[in-house]
Amino acid sequence: MTANPILLQKKYCRIIECFAKQQGLSLDEALNFFYHSEVYQLIRDGVSDMHCMSDAYLADELEQEYSGGVRRYL
Repeated sequence: MTANPILLQKKYCRIIECFAKQQGLSLDEALNFFYHSEVYQLIRDGVSDMHCMSDAYLADELEQEYSGGVRRYL
């Protein structure tokens, strides 16, 4: 299933804001990390309907990737 691109852009914004707050990063730093992350690629490509997961869940997944932890979705 694919999501509406406009709705995805809004979701990306919410995920990035949540991630930035969790990690104490600037929005620019969080944005840069997000767009180079595996989480973003999975959402963008519609893998496992990742776009249907909550913003908090996806921010937690980014946090795992950021800290080099094991990803639960692989």
